[in-house]
Amino acid sequence: MTVEWDDIRALNVAHERFLGGLPVAGGCRGSVLRSWRRCYSQGVRADHIQVLYHQDLDFRGLLGQLAEPVLDDLEAKIAGIKVSALLCDEQVRVLARRVGEPSLNAYCDSIHLAPGFGFPEPIVGTNGMGTALASRRREFICGREHFADFMRSFACAAAPIRDPLGGRILGALDLTCEHDDAHINMLNLVDETAKMIERRLLDQIRGRDRALLYAFHRARRRAGVSAASWSDRPVSAWLLPEDRLESSDRIVLLETAAEMISAGRTCLTVVQLRHGRVATLLCRAVDSAAGPAAFAVEAVLPDGALRCLDSTAMRATETIIGQGNGSAPDQEPAVLPPSSAATLRPSPSPPSPSSPWLVAIGEPGVGRLALLSRQRLSLLSEAGRLGSSLDVTRTAKDLTEVAVPKLADFAAVDIPDAVLSGEEPPGLGEPVRRVALSGIRPSSHLYEVGDLILYARSTPQAISLASEESVLEQDLNTAVGWIAQDPDRTERIREEGIHSLIAVPLRARGVVLGVVVLYRSAQSRPFEEDDLLLAEELVSRAAVSIDNARRYTREYATALALQTSLLPHDLPDQNAVEAAHRYVPARGGAGGDWFDVIPLSGARVALVVGDVVGRGVQASATMGRLCTAVRNFSDLDLPVEEVLAHLDDLVERLDHEQQAREPAGNMIAGATCLYAVYDPVSRFLTLASAGHPPPALIRPDGHVDFPDVPTGPPLGLGWQPFETLEIELDEGSELVLFTNGLLHDGTQDPDIVLAAVRDALTRPAGTPEEMCRTLLEALLPAKPRDDVALLVARTRSLDGGQVAQWNLPADPAAVSGLRSAVARQLADWGLEELTFSTELIISELATNAIRYGGPPIQVRLLRSLTLICEVTDGSSTSPRLRRAASTDEGGRGLFLVAQLAHRWGTRYIREGKVIWAEQPFPDTEHADQSPQ
Repeated sequence: MTVEWDDIRALNVAHERFLGGLPVAGGCRGSVLRSWRRCYSQGVRADHIQVLYHQDLDFRGLLGQLAEPVLDDLEAKIAGIKVSALLCDEQVRVLARRVGEPSLNAYCDSIHLAPGFGFPEPIVGTNGMGTALASRRREFICGREHFADFMRSFACAAAPIRDPLGGRILGALDLTCEHDDAHINMLNLVDETAKMIERRLLDQIRGRDRALLYAFHRARRRAGVSAASWSDRPVSAWLLPEDRLESSDRIVLLETAAEMISAGRTCLTVVQLRHGRVATLLCRAVDSAAGPAAFAVEAVLPDGALRCLDSTAMRATETIIGQGNGSAPDQEPAVLPPSSAATLRPSPSPPSPSSPWLVAIGEPGVGRLALLSRQRLSLLSEAGRLGSSLDVTRTAKDLTEVAVPKLADFAAVDIPDAVLSGEEPPGLGEPVRRVALSGIRPSSHLYEVGDLILYARSTPQAISLASEESVLEQDLNTAVGWIAQDPDRTERIREEGIHSLIAVPLRARGVVLGVVVLYRSAQSRPFEEDDLLLAEELVSRAAVSIDNARRYTREYATALALQTSLLPHDLPDQNAVEAAHRYVPARGGAGGDWFDVIPLSGARVALVVGDVVGRGVQASATMGRLCTAVRNFSDLDLPVEEVLAHLDDLVERLDHEQQAREPAGNMIAGATCLYAVYDPVSRFLTLASAGHPPPALIRPDGHVDFPDVPTGPPLGLGWQPFETLEIELDEGSELVLFTNGLLHDGTQDPDIVLAAVRDALTRPAGTPEEMCRTLLEALLPAKPRDDVALLVARTRSLDGGQVAQWNLPADPAAVSGLRSAVARQLADWGLEELTFSTELIISELATNAIRYGGPPIQVRLLRSLTLICEVTDGSSTSPRLRRAASTDEGGRGLFLVAQLAHRWGTRYIREGKVIWAEQPFPDTEHADQSPQ
């Protein structure tokens, strides 16, 4: 029968698209697609497969012997069914075969599905046994899911068989049948049968342990312990008593015993316990007919300390375990044999407090596994520090430092540049950059940090990236795919003793971010299966941290791009000040600091700095809204305190809207702002503050002061009006506006930092640009904790040569004389071309002031970047532009002004209002004559 998810047509299409190099969007399971990618990377051809026969294969090894009765039972279960059961070793070489029908034997032989033939995935392609061992989990491969054409008529279910003690994969069990006869329950049957073989392996280990315990019993009797004392006592009576030690002391003894057994030699050591007590441990060989020699560890507990040992012999023979691990097995024992004076002499039954107790017994290999397990737990515990940094490179470096030397001798992390910049990783076949490399020694000939690497598709790294699975290469001397990357370099690497490799994909949240490569050299044994599992666990933890760092990098870059796009890039043209600016983002992310320079009517300029609470995109977006609002309020020519009042109302309204939409969202209230307007004609500076630090004022003589600006509440609180400060400045005075990031970086006292700002400003700095650079170099670290906005403005003034002013009586007849005076002034400035339009503008504005306004009436011409005409009167009535009908006698004055002027408007002052109009100069010659 065809299994439900086996869509033959979709699989055929997916296989053809894959072989044609096209993306496979559907029709194929993810595990199968990853296997196809591994096959493709290793050069497997779907139309040409050669199954190899291995003549030197030992069919009667331990796995074959233990699995034989299980296979016999399985053969009975499948009797009469057209299915074959295959047992293979860890190299996917078939050890045994059972069939449900005898007629299948000849057919299986014809396709080499027989003992002695090998079916590894890198040679035969996707198949049950090979893929189960490559992926290290059970697999069901049906029909066209096989990579090779000759196997497309089969269905295979396979499960790996593991060493129950160490977890190493010893082989696999496979059920194979015709595609039409397949059933998904085959997977459950093969899984259950594999577990039965694993249980037989475990029983064999338990039997050997029981034999070792009795061998230890016999050794005790040979050492002089009376039969009456020991022969009739249960095994539990020999073991370390539960009530004699605290749990922490017991753990210390067991860990030390594991180290001593793993050393595989006779030795003696003293262990420090709690409360200043000591215990003595003796490790000695125990011969058993059940198998290879084992070692038993006995303990003399603190009550009897060293009384059972000859002190002279102990001093001569004592060996601390840390000094003896590297000794050869046939080395002279560090403690004399049982007949010597140093032999422990157990007391008669019942045992006294000083009697030796059995702590542990086992083979050196078992002790090594126990020791490795403890070391691996320690490694995973240390891996808890991964993710302490939201920096991709730093996290990758932490990963390599954790892995070396506890897991590997060398560790490297390779990540595409797109991931480093916070973007999604590119497709397969793109180069990666080495971002971290750690090793037990500097010389390795591996790619260095910063190198851009394009891995060949046959390398373990490329296979790992393509299949999204780990790759283990135990012997690099035979790893043809790895050598093909760069034969000269790989030869030098092998000369350095590097012999084993693990490649693990950095996979988090369904995305492969890069690859981690672990190496071992001559000082260490080759990587094993359990090392691979540990590496995967370690890398999986690091991958989540790296993905978090990548997402943070993306958000940081987005917020910074938004912040930068909303801040002024080039300051607008104006003649009131010479300005320079800087924005420095914080190391923790772009915040809401901002600045602006806004040209106003009458050649004035507004200088603004502000600080929004919080960081990230939300703070940047809020900053953009406030910056736009300030520009709009400034265009209305409102007084300084009214601009902040309107801004305060806006923030309060935005906060209410935000809380209505998202009650747990970030509050906008608490933003600060300093708003200042400078008039180059009067040279007066007017300032108001909403919770913002005062600016620094540098007089032309070099004196530095911090004006006492009345500080109102931060924006959004709205509980009191804002007050202003007005200062008259000399030309050439410098105003330094900044956000509190310049004052509150680190833990320094703000008063101390203000003093440092004063000291930095007293140094001769030249231009505002140079002053910005000097301030930042003197006060900010390389990566400040808070972002900083800095604005430096050097004042200019318009002298009498650029200003013309007339007082006008409230008499329409005076307008004629005013036009003549204006014409003469324009002639003096060389602006005769603007005479006609300027006379019309002045006439209309002055006539409206006389007719509808009130005294005093004043007319002023300013020659700045444009020609500015101003008419001031004592009325607060606002003029209104309208389109007059053809029959109306009046109403066309402001319409003419709007047509002739580049822009025009009204601003209100304490004495009334000012109506102004600007005209551009007719050519660049006159523009060049304007003061700079």
